[in-house]
This record gives sequence, C-alpha cells and structure tokens, in this order.
Amino acid sequence: SGLSQLLKGLIEFPIDITAVVSMSDNGASTGRLREEFDIPAVGDITKVLMAMSTTSKGVKDLFSYRFAKDSSIGNHSIKNLIMTALLEMKGDFTHSLPILCDLLDVKGKILPLTEDNVVLMGEMKDGTIVEGEHHITMEKKAIKKVYYKEEPVPTKEAITAIKEADLVILSMGSLYTSIIPNLICKDIIKALDSSNAKIMYASNLMTQPGETDNYTVSDHVKVLNEYLGKHKIDVVISNSGNIDNELAQKYETLEQKNPVLFDKDELEKLNCEIIDDNFFTITNNLIRHDVMKLSLRIFSYLLEN
Repeated sequence: SGLSQLLKGLIEFPIDITAVVSMSDNGASTGRLREEFDIPAVGDITKVLMAMSTTSKGVKDLFSYRFAKDSSIGNHSIKNLIMTALLEMKGDFTHSLPILCDLLDVKGKILPLTEDNVVLMGEMKDGTIVEGEHHITMEKKAIKKVYYKEEPVPTKEAITAIKEADLVILSMGSLYTSIIPNLICKDIIKALDSSNAKIMYASNLMTQPGETDNYTVSDHVKVLNEYLGKHKIDVVISNSGNIDNELAQKYETLEQKNPVLFDKDELEKLNCEIIDDNFFTITNNLIRHDVMKLSLRIFSYLLEN
C-alpha cells in the first residue's frame, strides 16, 4: 500500500513512471488464488494498477469491489479475479497487464519483479524460520533477514527499466516484506550497481510491529544498505513534522506502532542527501503521507538534478 499511495501522487506530475512490483504477497485473496491456480501473486500488482489508473471513480469502485466473506468467492476482489483470468488466458503478466492497463487507462508502466511464483522466507532473530510474506508479518517478531525459498528470475523489462531510470525510488511500505523483496535478487542488485540513477528512499511514517519496532529513519536506511550492492541510498526523503502525542499514543495502544524518529545527525553519517519536511496528514483520524506534497518534492528533485 505504500507504493500505491506514492504512485497516486506521482501520476499527477509529468513524469514517465515505471512501477516495479514485488511478487511475494501470499495473504488473504492473493494467497488463495496463488494456491488454487498456481499463479504469481496478483494482489500488490492490482493495487498498483488502481493507483495508476486515471479512469472514472465508478470503474475504480467496481474493480475494487470485494465479495462477502461467506460467499463461494468470499473476500476476492473483482480486480484480483480479472487478473487471475487474464493470467489463465495469456499465461503471464507480460501479455496480461497491457489489457488491464488499457481498461483502466493506466498512466505509466507496471512491471512485476518476476513472473515466478516466489515464496518469501524470514529468519527471525530468535532463530525461527517462517515461510510466506503474510506469515512473516503475522509473526510480529524481530527479523534477522529475509530471502527467497528459490532464487527468482527478474523480468528483463524490470532490469532494463532500472538501467534506464533517471531516479530509482524505494517507496514507503513494509521494510522487510514489501521493499526488501525487490532487493534480494542478484540481477536487480547488478542493475542498480550499473545504473547512473540516484537511489532515493521515501521513509515510512510509522514503525511496524516486529519488523521495525523502535526503528529510526537511519535504521531503515542502514537495513536497506545492507541488502543493496555497491550503490547505496543516495537520497532520503523523510517526514520531520511532529505527530500529535495523543494520536501517536492511540496508534501505540491499538496497533503497537510508533512514529519513525527523524534522526538527522545519524542520517548525515550515511553520506546521503536529506530532504525533510512535514510530509504527513491526518485523514479520518489516521496518519497518512501527504502524497501530493511528497510527490511535488520528488518532482522538484528531478527537475533540479
């Protein structure tokens, strides 16, 4: 959802966007479809499709509709079912995605990291080995490292996009189960190392139970740098605004989440450029990125560089 939120803002600017989506989701509807049809994960890629769609709200609402849990197709969304049908018909995302992109009038390109039916593995700091992205998240334990059960083959299009990019952005999102799954492919790291593009990280607003308890912005960057090759994070764009203590306390009590501390002094030691501002907004009593403000700063960075 972090990548989807960022893309909702970026598509409002004159930028040629290519979204590379990790394919390790195995929860809820996506997990059931993967198991039944032996297909790669469809959930994250359909979220990105909706985020980059410029079609009417009515069409978006239809594609996002989810059937009642007690029905025979319970908890499946229309978009996931259509993506599954296309994969059955066409055989892969390469031939399926253009059809949905056309239907939804998508601005930009969307690429799966891999066409493989990948399984994400997690080694916890207590030595536990957990299989599957959803189960890693639900474990809510401190993570030592994540890796794939079998090394995936990245799509050629994703490799090319990275090599030709003017800026590579690692979006906000679950650090170990959404962002790092893009960085544990050897060929992706090679592409990043050979690219002249700067690597920017858009930092999370809140920590995630188990994954990033007590993590500061610099902690997130340090972990990402461990998985990157020779080319480390060049630019960090982070919230430095103060989140209301009462709302932060509510998050801690109900969701065991805390605001990610902007530790500028530690970030400066990592030799990365820092872009900070008040990048959050409160929507329905929820803390969210102000994606338009965030995207404007990214667009301004592109213009300046």
